[in-house]
Amino acid sequence: MTSVPGVDHPAEQTEAEVRLAGTNVAVSSRVEVVHSGVISVRPSAGEYVAETVVQPGDAVEVFWRTTEGQRALPAEVLEVQQGAVVRWRLTVTGPAEHSQRRAAVRGRVVLPVEAGLGSVELSGETLDVSEAGLRVQFEGFGIPPEPGTTLALTLRFEDGPLRVTGEVIRLQARGARWVMSIRFVGIAEKEEDRVRRRVFQALREERARLAE
Repeated sequence: MTSVPGVDHPAEQTEAEVRLAGTNVAVSSRVEVVHSGVISVRPSAGEYVAETVVQPGDAVEVFWRTTEGQRALPAEVLEVQQGAVVRWRLTVTGPAEHSQRRAAVRGRVVLPVEAGLGSVELSGETLDVSEAGLRVQFEGFGIPPEPGTTLALTLRFEDGPLRVTGEVIRLQARGARWVMSIRFVGIAEKEEDRVRRRVFQALREERARLAE
């Protein structure tokens, strides 16, 4: 097996996403060391890193971005190191390949949301959310915005509002309701982490319901 950083595996000191195989549970991580087919990653800071997300023997997929798109490789959890710093050691189990998978993990999170569209204030609720954007259903009013229109968004998270700029990607008018796909513009890293934690919580709750 070849070992070209960025091609055959994520390069050291870059970001990668580790997804538990067969699920939508994924955690952004920092790649610390790659050596002899073993990748050591440090999960992003957040409330979930101390939880039992993965265990030795779990099959996972590692995703990372390149200038030509996104790549992925299969791996198996070799060791989970707990403590002040959490690290996962992963053994590569197959070759890397180009991936079409969406980079941002999306979860079904229903939250109140307001959007400022010029002098018009829209109210609605999210259908799903990721750190990259959201899909939201609004009560339509006036002329629907065109793709590329920017909105001032306020998402009502349980721990306080998140205010961010969004750009309309697409819109479907369903009677008096507008369903919009919106991407976040210039969102701060700490706010991305906040959204990611809430999405992870929703995915964890969904897994618990399915296990009942």
